[in-house]
Amino acid sequence: MDEHWRPQFVFAVCQHGAEAALKRELASRMPALRPAFSRPGFVTFKLDQPCSQPATFSLHGTFARTSGFSLGSVKGDRLTDLARRLWELPAVAAALPALAISGLHVWQRDERVPGDRGFEPGPTPLAAEAAKALRELSPAAALRDGGFEHDQPTPRNRWVLDVILVEPGEWFAGCHRATSRIAGWPGGVPPIDLPDYAVSRAYRKMAEALAWSSLPMARGERIVELGCAPGGASQALLDAGLEVVGVDPAEVADVVADHPRFTHVRARAIEISRKAFRGVHWLAADMNVAPLYTLDAVEAVVTHPGVSIRGMILTLKLPDWQLAAQLPQFADRVRQWGYRDVRLRQLAFNRQEVCLAALRSRGQRRVLRSPARQQRRIDSAHKGIKPPHGALPEQ
Repeated sequence: MDEHWRPQFVFAVCQHGAEAALKRELASRMPALRPAFSRPGFVTFKLDQPCSQPATFSLHGTFARTSGFSLGSVKGDRLTDLARRLWELPAVAAALPALAISGLHVWQRDERVPGDRGFEPGPTPLAAEAAKALRELSPAAALRDGGFEHDQPTPRNRWVLDVILVEPGEWFAGCHRATSRIAGWPGGVPPIDLPDYAVSRAYRKMAEALAWSSLPMARGERIVELGCAPGGASQALLDAGLEVVGVDPAEVADVVADHPRFTHVRARAIEISRKAFRGVHWLAADMNVAPLYTLDAVEAVVTHPGVSIRGMILTLKLPDWQLAAQLPQFADRVRQWGYRDVRLRQLAFNRQEVCLAALRSRGQRRVLRSPARQQRRIDSAHKGIKPPHGALPEQ
């Protein structure tokens, strides 16, 4: 990388409607950022000083689905004109050789909140057409003749050119380094399809939570899901090879109830006997209640004598965006239960809510390195074939 390349403008993509929460969070964590251009689901910032270490820069925001350095914008009526103008942007022309960019991510800004009138984030026909025009006119052979597909995960440690279709006739250019699995997802959206047999879109949410959290789960282990009805998230867990105990007073779909590895406990989370958690390794919760109620219910389980939960995936609802300011306190509360590795992210398929993933310690992730665990881990179980929940291949 060119040591003289010092970018000063940053972009971040978030859920449609989460812009204010993102800005407030970053204002607290990174006061050197100054908000600039903004649209629903897309925000740019200016750094007080040019970034001296762009290869390691990250926003680390709960609401930042993906982020990078802003390289400018173009407007036009035709795809070929927009593509040509984008390649002519001075910042883009400078970044291509300086960073040896080998990946291209092209996506549209979210039109609506996920699940609203059938909308889901991810690849679109317009983004595919824009990527084709960009490749055909690219001055970089790595992007013109090969490289990684615009809508497919990019391997780690590559610099990626981001092209965000903020409007059909307005594109923003940026770049980021794929330093993690998440950073390899175009637009921060994992390639997860909703199978025909899924009983709800909660399937997508859980499949993404498993892919993002990378908890060291293995096929055959047991997980309790609080608030499981109608069963979409349980289906994703079952497809991952886990044994699922679903807790909910409401009925679950027959296709879920009849699964040989699913057990339905018809009770509220606060009523369930602790005997149900014997031999259980993991806990998930997605209840349509306030965050404190969810945390109260989970705390009653994980702090009970005789219960040993290794890790958790919790969905925390945010009926009021102002609750986002309390997320650090929610995370601290989970740490007080003995979970030292706690992370928060608003998943691409979340609605007005966030996902919390917790482990007793970061060292638990190392168990994935043993050959026996690698063969049984849930996110590599379907490696080499099309997985039922779109689990990502190892990179």
